[in-house]
Amino acid sequence: MIVYMTERGKYFPPVEDKPRGLYVNLTNRCNNDCPFCLRQKKIMSAENSLWLENEPTVAEVLREFEKVNWAFVKEVVFCGFGEPTIRLTELLQLLREIRKNHPTIPTRLNTNGLGNLEHGRDITPDFENILDVASISLNAATAERYLQITRSKFGIAAYEAMLTFAEKIKNHVPQVVMTIVDHVTPPEEIISCKKICDERGLTLRVRPYESN
Repeated sequence: MIVYMTERGKYFPPVEDKPRGLYVNLTNRCNNDCPFCLRQKKIMSAENSLWLENEPTVAEVLREFEKVNWAFVKEVVFCGFGEPTIRLTELLQLLREIRKNHPTIPTRLNTNGLGNLEHGRDITPDFENILDVASISLNAATAERYLQITRSKFGIAAYEAMLTFAEKIKNHVPQVVMTIVDHVTPPEEIISCKKICDERGLTLRVRPYESN
């Protein structure tokens, strides 16, 4: 499934007539390999999952958008089982289309913040005026712990790169939120993560672990 709408953790076809978030997946690929991620499940439900059999083209996503009653979309979120910035060109094109056709609907990117490493350049200016919220997975309070948790293909350098990405994208996106998962983050580490975010002028959100 490319898109779905959700309310309180329940999934619905995108034609539902209640205000809900519209979630969009562009890829299952990720440059991290977190053991707690839902992508680690062996079986995915085709009926209510963003898991993709094939990566959609921009045209395919736009056709899915045509099925949506946009009067009841409260937010568009690019997320999924992979890292959206891996398909940066398609992501940016879709964000521009949403901003052009639905300028009052907020947009959010759920990302691991490794887009600069993935593309070998600072991609944060690309989101100027087309993205409202960047939600970045912080995951840990140290580079060593981060690598242990994420098993990033970029190694130990991934942690500082993620924090730098967060600081840079603040200059181009109205709201930046760092997230950690309560199920995998000890209370004392949550305190350390809060301190890191405070020192860098970032907002921390502790989100609940989703098991299915």
